Amino acid sequence: MRRSLRTDSSPTHSTHRAAQAAAAAVIAGALTLTACGGGDGKKSDDGKSGASTGDTAGSGGSVSLPKLDGASLEVAAVWTGPEQANFKKVLAEFEKRTGAKVTFVPAQDPIINFLGSKIAGGAPPDVALLPQVGAIKQAVEKKWAKPVGAEAQAQLAKNYSQGWQDLGKVDGKQYAVYYKAANKSLVWYNTKVFENAGAKEPATWKDFLSTAQTVYDSGVTPVSVGGADGWTLTDWFENVYLSQAGPEKYDQLAQHKIKWTDPSVKDALTTLAQLWGNKNYVAGGPDGALQTEFPASVTQTFTGGDQPKAGMVFEGDFVGVNIAETKAKIGTDAKVFPFPAVGDKAPVVSGGDAAVVLKDSKAAQALVTFLASPDAATIQAKLGGYLSPNKSVANSAYPNAVQQSMAKALIAAGDDFRFDMSDQAPQSFGGTPGKGEWKDLQDFLKNPKDVAGTQAKLEADAAAAYKG
Repeated sequence: MRRSLRTDSSPTHSTHRAAQAAAAAVIAGALTLTACGGGDGKKSDDGKSGASTGDTAGSGGSVSLPKLDGASLEVAAVWTGPEQANFKKVLAEFEKRTGAKVTFVPAQDPIINFLGSKIAGGAPPDVALLPQVGAIKQAVEKKWAKPVGAEAQAQLAKNYSQGWQDLGKVDGKQYAVYYKAANKSLVWYNTKVFENAGAKEPATWKDFLSTAQTVYDSGVTPVSVGGADGWTLTDWFENVYLSQAGPEKYDQLAQHKIKWTDPSVKDALTTLAQLWGNKNYVAGGPDGALQTEFPASVTQTFTGGDQPKAGMVFEGDFVGVNIAETKAKIGTDAKVFPFPAVGDKAPVVSGGDAAVVLKDSKAAQALVTFLASPDAATIQAKLGGYLSPNKSVANSAYPNAVQQSMAKALIAAGDDFRFDMSDQAPQSFGGTPGKGEWKDLQDFLKNPKDVAGTQAKLEADAAAAYKG
């Protein structure tokens, strides 16, 4: 998906099963406590979750940047709306410190195709934010990407766990800096709807369906699904599959070492059909969901007073950006619980966006260095709807208790996290609108009874993509 990252079939870092389970428990526990507690987010951290961002002589922050008067840069990313606006504030701080002029270039999905056209036209952006590890690898293979310099590498070594550093490497060389991370195993809910219905936060899938029925009985459709954007549907599948089939199967399917016709896929689709196949549970029914884009799937959950179009919406921590477009306040009007456990453990699926230099220059390298520092991440952390994998960002920088908890859990997980499965696939299968997994799951949302047919289509599309 556009807000996530991927690994190729030979991941650059290993995961540890036991630690993965421990990380899941940490995240689930932190989120559950926060969801129940709310809070205004003003309480400072204990000093252990983030380093100080004290001034460096002449820099105005923890990282020293060169004077770049007269230099100009273009930065491309697929971000839109508040997410784009917030990132522009980070770029404005870079301009202020260096004297460089930075222009944000809106990109389209898939960004590799967008960059290809720019490069073919002789006008590539200086820096691009890539939402997949596979896209980084493609940019290197096409000889578009330039290695990051020593200053950025020093920031990475100081501020990032080894796993996050390794994700930006290709053949052992650092090409990318992960600026943004995502926890994509969350369900956000309208607290007024839950209170009116007498609903409780569910811990298991069975409880989740029971909660959905309770919300429906109160007169509100339970779940909002942004089916017009196929990536949201892949995230639904991945969370169900990871929890139900387990991490080993997840890794095998992500690398296409088992087929999409495997019984484990049948089980996950059958589970999803329990929700998607119930027209009472999905806002607008399947047809309505397929016409609902991701931002609207969020805002319609937190507008409408006592009668919003839905009581819950599933997606990552970045949902906070869209909630901010409504009058709802995170921690009071909008709360969150971990994606319910389908199997033995609740799933933990992660994602992120990485900065890559396409036109090597002193200014481009300085910007990537800035993005690797806590200074840049702290600016966007304070604006909400954002998580940083930078462990030197003070936890108190996040604007509310919900985000503080998610950020703390992300850092506590260290190197042990599972990545978005669709972003581990070739782009033509897992990352292109109207094609491959995105389209196949949209068709399944429309007809959740066709489990076998969906499996056959997924396998045919995956086989073709992996051969390519």
